[in-house]
Amino acid sequence: MRILLAEDNRVLSAWLARLLRKENYVIDCVYDGEEADVALCTHQYALVILDLGLPRLDGIDVLRRFRVRDTTTPVMILTANDAISSRVKGLDSGADDYLIKPIDVPEFEARIRAQLRRGQNNKTPCVTYGPLTLDTATREFSLQGTPLSLTPREHAVLEAMILRAGRPIQKTSLAASTFGFDDDANPNAIEIYVHRVRKKLEGHHIGIVTLRGLGYLLRLTNEI
Repeated sequence: MRILLAEDNRVLSAWLARLLRKENYVIDCVYDGEEADVALCTHQYALVILDLGLPRLDGIDVLRRFRVRDTTTPVMILTANDAISSRVKGLDSGADDYLIKPIDVPEFEARIRAQLRRGQNNKTPCVTYGPLTLDTATREFSLQGTPLSLTPREHAVLEAMILRAGRPIQKTSLAASTFGFDDDANPNAIEIYVHRVRKKLEGHHIGIVTLRGLGYLLRLTNEI
């Protein structure tokens, strides 16, 4: 899943990005409100983590502009401002959660997982399709009960596909979920990771079908 992190403290931003990438999230980092607004106009995200004290355009303005265009993508405010009035303003402006710095890492990660589940309309932490299961709490895949070893990009590919299991996903959309805007990757590189994931699913009654003009489809093999 691709997350936008809008935080002007570059040291904190780098630390949070490393933390989240270890959990197999794709992270885009921006450092001011105008960059955040442009990123939100040009890319789709599963979650936005937004500092309120951004330069050039403050976080509340970023949030309000975003909510005019998108009413469903979850937004988590991350700020040092713990005033009740600030929390009320943030939530009333369209935020889904409000977390005060300094953060508690386990709570931060749990809140992210909760917002992502809500964004995907998943009420339970496990997403299952045939023999394949994604545990969103541990960020791990299993295949017929056995842990499935995946690289971060393979994980991103398979996560995007299991969340659309039985429905096609366009190549461009899959690439957007897999590569951040700092990644120097040709969109056609997604074919490499789809091939690798396909090989790892072989022999388990589940596969990835290429649909010309439509993209890719995760299906049970008895439906292919």
